Amino acid sequence: MTATAPPATIAPTTLPRMWRGRIVTLLAIVVFAFTLRTAVTSLTPLLGRISDDIGFGDTIAGLLGMIPTLTFGVAGIVSPALGRRFGIEQVTLAAVIITGVGIATRSLSQNVITLILLSCVALFGMGVGNILIPPLVKRYFSDRIAPISTLYIVFVQMGTVIPAAVAIPLADATDWRTSLGIWALFPLAALGPWIWVVKERRAAARRSTDDAPVTEGAHVPVWRTSMAWGLTLMFGMTSACTYAMFTWMPKIMRDAGGSESLGGSMVAVFSGVGLAATLVAPWLCTRFANPFGFTVLFAACWLSGFAGLMWAPLSAPVLWAVLCGLGPTTFPMALTLINVRTRSSSTSASLSGFGQGVGYLLACAGPMLFGVLHDVSDGWGTPFILLTGMTAVMLCGAWVICRPRYLEDQLGGRVQTE
Repeated sequence: MTATAPPATIAPTTLPRMWRGRIVTLLAIVVFAFTLRTAVTSLTPLLGRISDDIGFGDTIAGLLGMIPTLTFGVAGIVSPALGRRFGIEQVTLAAVIITGVGIATRSLSQNVITLILLSCVALFGMGVGNILIPPLVKRYFSDRIAPISTLYIVFVQMGTVIPAAVAIPLADATDWRTSLGIWALFPLAALGPWIWVVKERRAAARRSTDDAPVTEGAHVPVWRTSMAWGLTLMFGMTSACTYAMFTWMPKIMRDAGGSESLGGSMVAVFSGVGLAATLVAPWLCTRFANPFGFTVLFAACWLSGFAGLMWAPLSAPVLWAVLCGLGPTTFPMALTLINVRTRSSSTSASLSGFGQGVGYLLACAGPMLFGVLHDVSDGWGTPFILLTGMTAVMLCGAWVICRPRYLEDQLGGRVQTE
């Protein structure tokens, strides 16, 4: 089956000032992209110190570990409607502000309830960014989807790895509050470029004519399509397996007789390989009409890593971490397919919101069920059977969304395009 001809690239004469200023738009996107995981990975290494200071136990620590996917899921459900109502640029600017305020104020928390509530504030802002950055890439860089997708996803991954690596040294040099709150500087740095983007979008709207309307598009019922559900399963199951490994890989190593530092190092290897894989995933989705074969390869990496961790975790821990790190390459592939399989930014926003929103809600089950099954079975075999099943479901979803077609065609062409 051959791919449908790609939609025409937006001409530079459309929204001329905005297109001439795409470098500022790109700066706005990548700086905010860097912040989209900082509230998660800057907190986890400090949980011991924070619990000693403000007082909470393992149950609250587990809750704090589940909040990101839950909050991202809620943000995914509401973000497309907010974007249609107020404009995706304006909503993204609000998300930048919310993220910065949440990160800064939670570092001042004096009790666990405040810490949880303000973490939710920061994570909601980040969740909105997760959803709206793909359609923004579609709107402003439809002629450069692969390289711009690669760039912004790399910044997301950097914002995952760097805070985790420097959280403890920063806390040692200052205190945990400074280590937690310093990441508010990045939303602050993104604020100026996003204000510029919003002003330019409003100016373009005032200059628009009936022949070149600037609209946010109509409501798109993507849940009625198999493509949306395919993306949801691909994204959600990948995220579930990934968060399960983030949460439980250190304990797997410790239970096998490894040291605490070995477990932490393997998580770093797992994250680092994921960062490297980000460089090729968008290219695969734009270079090949149907990239499903690559999802099978990455699923095989997952399964090989699972087998090694289950049966011989200390025999080749770096190899298992590398194989597991290659598995989540289907995550940036799913993000790229949001734009590759849509013609307009409005449809992209709807697909992004549904796929990531429902996908993140499904991902909550990954680390939680993995831990429950470990407690019930008193071993790691049953939890890894769960992840194997999730990987199979991911492949089913990938088979649907990777087929070369457009979501608008599956909806019967009744969707407004830009």
